[in-house]
Amino acid sequence: MAFENLSDKLQQTFKKIRGKGKVTEKDVKEAMREVKLALLEADVNFKVVKEFEKTVYEKAIGSEVLESLTPGQQIIKIIRDELVNLMGSTQAKITISPKPPTIIMMVGLNGAGKTTTSGKLANILRKQGKRPVLLSCDVYRPAAIKQLEVVGNSLNIPVLSTDETKNPVDIAKEAVDNFDLSKFDTLIIDTAGRLHVNEELMEELKLMKEAVNPTEILLVVDAMTGQDAVNVAESFNNTLGIDGIILTKLDGDTRGGAALSVKAVTGKPIKFVGMGEKLSDLEPFYPDRMASRILGMGDVLTLIDKAQEAFDEKKAAELEEKIRKSQFDLNDFLEQLRQMKKMGPLSQILGMLPGINKKALEEANIDDKPLIKTEAIILSMTPKERANPGIINSSRKRRIAQGSGTTVADVNALLKQFEQMQKMMKQFTNPKMMKKMNKFNKHFR
Repeated sequence: MAFENLSDKLQQTFKKIRGKGKVTEKDVKEAMREVKLALLEADVNFKVVKEFEKTVYEKAIGSEVLESLTPGQQIIKIIRDELVNLMGSTQAKITISPKPPTIIMMVGLNGAGKTTTSGKLANILRKQGKRPVLLSCDVYRPAAIKQLEVVGNSLNIPVLSTDETKNPVDIAKEAVDNFDLSKFDTLIIDTAGRLHVNEELMEELKLMKEAVNPTEILLVVDAMTGQDAVNVAESFNNTLGIDGIILTKLDGDTRGGAALSVKAVTGKPIKFVGMGEKLSDLEPFYPDRMASRILGMGDVLTLIDKAQEAFDEKKAAELEEKIRKSQFDLNDFLEQLRQMKKMGPLSQILGMLPGINKKALEEANIDDKPLIKTEAIILSMTPKERANPGIINSSRKRRIAQGSGTTVADVNALLKQFEQMQKMMKQFTNPKMMKKMNKFNKHFR
């Protein structure tokens, strides 16, 4: 889980100062020493840590903090605010060209996840109403062009054909010169991975930049490489001049040093973060939300965004109507289950709730197997059984268990859970309950 080690250490430090009625300068000094060590262990750049410690300390020993009623809480707020500043203060969005096309060059090292991220980014832009098309300029890596085509096909996003006999600069220039504005308005160029110390390949990127005049140059870096990711970002920025950073594999980075250092070192914002392997697992980067996650305050806004993206408004209205008419059946239950799965792993969703103890979450060993099992059981039922679970007798239960690779006890547990849900829904659709709910709503309008 992202920032897990840092988050645990900071929360332990905050526990010591949060409960104190009075905080002295010595307490602040000790707390800041622990915060500094936690940041260094998280592989945050040393200069960044030093500056962060100095800024927080100066603000925390002010009389309005130490003499306040809740000095511990005030210090935590200062640390949160400085973490937000460190990561860029506000969300940095993709620059869209006022005159199409918007041209985005994706650059970075080999293995950072550039090709997959290009597809993920195209998917996000399409959801925002753009008409993206992908282009591979990687003529060096075997099957790189094919990989982009597979990603494009999976997302139903067009991929321009690449002539592998030409050099990457010419491929990119021809694509821009012959761009079909009637079909597309955004071109995402997937360039070949290269080491920042390879002068010849870095020169190729500079020539491509001159040839296509990109709206944005986005550097894709692997968050799990920690301080190396920051060094790579600094080098690419000095040589090429980048506009933003996409951090991949942040979900697997328990330290988080790259996310906390890269903006301060390069001056360039993190625009997106990769939070999983699925083609939907790319999120806009919000410094304030990330700071709240690090400090164990949850991230309810991202959770709401995920829910809004996963849940279909039309289907939600239909479901509400079914609940009102007591027509909710196992088909609807399955639909809700599938929409919930779109939001991501359960552990990730629960981790966004405020006050959730990460250690307890880890020890609970929450996995998605029960959801998969439930889906298998429902899919092993006939349409008639899903619509009317009351007809499922002993022999039907045995058949369903056999078909889903589960036990009769599992089938019984699901049916009992569904029955309880139906009873609860009937209570909410009870006229007296509805009347009370309406009164409540009017009162708070």
